[in-house]
Amino acid sequence: MNEKIRLILDAVKKEERSILNYEESREIMKIAGIPLNEMKIAKNRDEAIFEANNIGYPIVLKIISKEVLHKSDAGGVKIGIKSDAELKEAYEEMMKNIKQHYPNAIIEGVSIEEMVEGVELLIGTNTDSQFGKMIALGIGGIFVEIYKDISFRLIPITKEDVKEMINEIKGKKLLDGYRGMPIVDKEKLISLTLKVSQIIEENPSIKEMDLNPIVATNEGLKAIDARIILE
Repeated sequence: MNEKIRLILDAVKKEERSILNYEESREIMKIAGIPLNEMKIAKNRDEAIFEANNIGYPIVLKIISKEVLHKSDAGGVKIGIKSDAELKEAYEEMMKNIKQHYPNAIIEGVSIEEMVEGVELLIGTNTDSQFGKMIALGIGGIFVEIYKDISFRLIPITKEDVKEMINEIKGKKLLDGYRGMPIVDKEKLISLTLKVSQIIEENPSIKEMDLNPIVATNEGLKAIDARIILE
């Protein structure tokens, strides 16, 4: 087990929490060698504008709050922000939306993130009461619940398992440069899926772990959002 990951999980348990915050989840991804998009944290609107200019527009704005699990549904994600003026407007609208959906939520701040466009994939894990730890691979993004184009395996998995999972995805044509979209590097996708499986093998206290979306570009793969829930 990676000692740094164990320390993060132990700290969360000590606080009697089961849900890791956004920064903790990303830190675990980073330690595990999972590629991430560039991200900065801001506590208020002025800090958000400062960090957006450091990263460079266009950017994505996301709410950071332990209570807001489904950010998109609550208006807690704004994409394609191209200027300071657009960011100011998006920030105010986001805070208004969150107060409406989660009036008691403690807002820790916002994340300012590099915008990455490409093929959106999902790698996720859960704990089944009958079968134990499972891993999922499929088409991701905001429409994951509609398409439900996902393949499952029991953990631990092998390279051959991941190859089979890729072939079981109904929309696998999207991975091959469909209509000018980036061609997904299958070897990198296999490697990334195996890394997620390994994290769960080594840290059985993790009940769920979702990387959605993972965006495939011509340069490779980047995890854009991460969520980890403990038993």
